[in-house]
Parts: sequence; C-alpha cells; structure tokens
Amino acid sequence: KHSRDLFEPIMFAGPYAVLVLLSFCTIILLQFIRIPVMTVEERKDTGRPLGVIARQPVFIVAVLAAMLGYAVMAFVMTATPLAMVACGHGFADTALVIQWHVLGMTVPSFFTGHLIRRFGVLTIIKIGALLNLGTVIAGLSGIDLTEFFVALVLLGVGWNFMFVGGTTLLTSAYTPAERNKVQALNDFLVFGLVSVGSLAAGAIQNFLGWNAVTLTVILPVLIAFLAALWLRLSNRYDE
Repeated sequence: KHSRDLFEPIMFAGPYAVLVLLSFCTIILLQFIRIPVMTVEERKDTGRPLGVIARQPVFIVAVLAAMLGYAVMAFVMTATPLAMVACGHGFADTALVIQWHVLGMTVPSFFTGHLIRRFGVLTIIKIGALLNLGTVIAGLSGIDLTEFFVALVLLGVGWNFMFVGGTTLLTSAYTPAERNKVQALNDFLVFGLVSVGSLAAGAIQNFLGWNAVTLTVILPVLIAFLAALWLRLSNRYDE
C-alpha cells in the first residue's frame, strides 16, 4: 500500500519493485534450509504406481480439500478488489480488506496443527468448508466495507483450514519413497485449478457481478465438505 506511488506517475510500479526485493529475501532464507538428501537405495525405490496411490479414498479427499479450498480462495480474492472498486470503494479500503484477508490466511497456522491433533483433520477440513460458506453469506449480505471485510476474513481462515487440512491428510496416502511424485501430482492439481480460478474471477466479476462470484463458491465448497464427511462415515480413514 505504501509503495503504490513510489514511481509516480506510474502507479503500482512500486509494489512490483518491492516484490522483487522480497523474492531476493526469500532466496537468501532458502539457503539456510537443509533438506535431507535421499540415499541411492531410497531413490531406486519409487513405491507403488502413481495411479494406484491416486485411487485411494484418502488421497482423493486430501487433494479435493486442498485443491478446491485454494482455488476458491484465489477466485474470490482476485475478484474482490475489482468488485470493491465497482461498488465505489477506494484503494485504502480495498487494501485494508486484502490485508486482513491475508492475516486470516496466515495467522491460524500458529494453531491449526494443534486443532488438527485435537479434533482430527477431517473435522478441520469441514470447518474450513463451512467458513467458506460463511463467505458466501457475508458476500451476499451487502456491498459495504463491513460485508467485504467479513467475507474476506472468513475466506482466509477457511482457506487455511482446508489447505492445511488437505496437505496434512495427504501425508497419510503415501510412503516416504512415494512422497516426491505424490506431492508433485498434488501441486499440479492444486495450482492448475488455482490458475483457472484466478483467470475466471475477473471475467465472472465483469460480466455477472459480485453476487455471481460468491454464489460460484457454493458447489466446490460443498463437494469438499461432503468428501470429508464421506471419508469419515465410510471408516476408510482412522484419525
């Protein structure tokens, strides 16, 4: 927000410059990470075929939770600044809403793991889905700053519970020898759908409006919720 006018009269060039700086900071931090190197024997053992792993109910539910939770978040978050401008809100209000949305995404990570251990990963995924449905309710309630604020905070926390829950659940679907290819498939599916959601957000907001954006969330969130509920009731996963 503070770097918006850094290179006036070229608005928003400043934030891109700051992003470059932050990226270099990330590169520096990554140098301190020491990931254990797999032995020759471990690299030879690739485990079960990927198709067999992907047919497991636990894999399917884990990927659905992470994929749909992330795509819904990116979809609504991308459309929100456009919708707020269209509804007459200024840049400061839009920045405030997105700031608190990001806090909603990240701050729960300090205790999401504890909640998963206490209540179970499927419960946390379902709560995340319900929070995202709360985003729909708040979004349809009005177009004042308060409604946007509440909707985006709920969206952030809902994303955290669904994505952290999904990626936690995924670790029970593979052995250490299988982790690389399973995580690669998961990331491809998650961020592939995120790309689709981000690209679709602007078009739906432009042609159909904010209410259509929020209503679009309902089906994918319900699918993730029902998938987690089915896995719990089918006794195919022991928490």
